[in-house]
Parts: sequence; C-alpha cells; structure tokens
Amino acid sequence: MAGQACSPCLRDGILAKSWFIYFNLSMVVVSFLLLVYYLPSRDVHHRSVYNNTLLLKSKKEPNGDVNKTGSHWHAYLERGVLGLNAALDHAWVEWSRPNVVLKSDMAAKGRAMELSDLVVFDGNLLSVDDRTGLIYKIIDNQIVPWVFLNDGPGNTTKAFKAEWMTVKDEFLYVGGLGKEWTTGSGQFVNEYPMWVKRVSINGEVVHLDWSTNYKMLRKLLGIEFPGYIIHESCHWSNSQQKWFFLPRRVSHEAYDENQDEYKGSNIVLMASENFSNVKAIEIGEKGDGVRGFSAFQFVPNTGDDVIVALKSEERDGRPIASYISVFRISDRSLLMKESRLEGAYKFEGLEFA
Repeated sequence: MAGQACSPCLRDGILAKSWFIYFNLSMVVVSFLLLVYYLPSRDVHHRSVYNNTLLLKSKKEPNGDVNKTGSHWHAYLERGVLGLNAALDHAWVEWSRPNVVLKSDMAAKGRAMELSDLVVFDGNLLSVDDRTGLIYKIIDNQIVPWVFLNDGPGNTTKAFKAEWMTVKDEFLYVGGLGKEWTTGSGQFVNEYPMWVKRVSINGEVVHLDWSTNYKMLRKLLGIEFPGYIIHESCHWSNSQQKWFFLPRRVSHEAYDENQDEYKGSNIVLMASENFSNVKAIEIGEKGDGVRGFSAFQFVPNTGDDVIVALKSEERDGRPIASYISVFRISDRSLLMKESRLEGAYKFEGLEFA
C-alpha cells in the first residue's frame, strides 16, 4: 500500500491498515471474481443502471508486526458495485461481503503485504508490496510472487517502494512516490523514488529514469525542489493518449513529516506521451488539505473521460477515513460527491476486470 505505515486499527478482530477497491466487468470480460457488467438501453429511468460493476476493496495491515499471524502477513479484498445511470451524470456505490483474505509469508525487516495498487495485466490480477518490492499475481484468492523490483536504477539491494501500476503498450509500468527521497526534515538523499519500472509479460524489468518527467509536472504547478508532489496513482489512457496523475500531496515547501498530512490535493495532472505537453485541472474542493488522492481508475466505455477515485485522510500517521468519488474530466462535473467509506482505513487500488 502507498504512503507511510500507520498505527493499527481493529476490525472484526483483525488489525488492518488499508483497503483496495476492485471493479469487475464480467458480462464483457469474464473475470475470476464472476462479477457483472451490463448495458441496458439508454431510454431507461434515471436510476436504472447503464454501467453496473461489482467492486472489490482490500485492506492492508499497518506494519509487519501487527498484521502477522504465525508466519503469515495479511491483506484483504472486498467486493462492491459501481453504477452509472444512462445519462452518465449520476453514479453510486454499494458494497458486498465477505472479504477475501490474502496471505504471504515473505517479508522485509518484519513487514509485508503493504499492497499499493491493483491492475489487470496479461490476463492476471496483480498487486505490489511496497515493503518487499514483490509484484504478486492474485490467483484463486491466493497471492503468488511473480517479479521482484529493487530500488532506483536497479543496482541497489533495497526493495522499490512501489505506489502505482498501469498498463501501456503491453507493458506494466510501476512507479514510486515521484519525488526525491528526503529525510523527515526534507534533506535530500537520492532520486530513487523518481525511477519507474517497465515490466514485460515475461517478467523482464527495465529501469527508467523519470526524474525529468516528474519535474515537468512540478514545474507546471510552479514547484521546484525542495517543494514536492507525492504520487500514489497514475494511469496511461490509451483512448486519450495521455498520462493521468492524481497526486496525493502537493507542496511548494520542503517536506516536513508533520505538515505533509495537510498537503492534500484536488488536482488532476495530464501529460502527453513524452511529457512535452502538460496540463492541470482541479476537481471539487481542496478543503483544509487533509484529503489526498490514493488511487483512481477510468470507468470503461467512457473514453477515459469518467474517473472513479479514492481519497484518504491521515492524522499523526493514523488513518482517519477514506472517500470515494466519481467525476468527469471534460467538464469537471461530479457524478458522485466524495462519500466516506466505512471504517478508519486508508483505501487503495481500483481496477476493472
């Protein structure tokens, strides 16, 4: 999962850190979760479903000490439904039960299963652990290690702190925070989080230096180091031939671990394929800055114009709440205002399959 580890929360007797949300489209693409997607005629009543998708959310433990049971670490998946009406001007979400428990016995320094995102790649549902650097395949509700990612240019011994995943040109792209690694007081250490990993369907990894790309996005907002943008979500739009970023934090000031929790963003960043053209828009209200984007996904059959997104709120390193919203890029309209998700968890990861 993305972001800093938080203190433990208790739900149903299980300590938990955060969640993912997983959207399924099985009438169009049959998925192993057997969830449905269908398209009734467009002349149906306003509340009737045009796009209806079962959701799945997953939560992760705050750290390897509290989410460990015996020799296993845990993360969780949960289903739900995303609906859009025929006019594509109203959306709603409904959740279902039970949870799917994902277990692993692989850890780094006593921590594991801090999953950061979900994506379907080459017919497989994948997630990535930002503690161990492992990309996992989720098969029959089991988590199977696939590829290890190490930090920076790939010649390091430290695991890559992966925050987002997307698919472009039959490759999986995995990115980190997108800012310089600094101390808690903002002192420069390295640029390793500004590297991106390109993974082939055979698991071959190419390490890409994206520091110039990330800095182009910062420059658009008038930010120079030690100011920063923290990215936990990015997707390539094949329909629009653009990169989309929904930043978690945006700051014109140096990183401070105490003030960082108030740097939340309502900004959507868009970039051409080679980042030669970049654009920013605002969606909704920023408020007091405690909420920042943690994940998003394009809603299918909307030309990548409609986005479902997650925001989360933390205080003193503890998750306070997560929120889900649906909006349209072209006119910046909200199809569903930010709606609080149940529990004091940080939700991450959105996918349709």
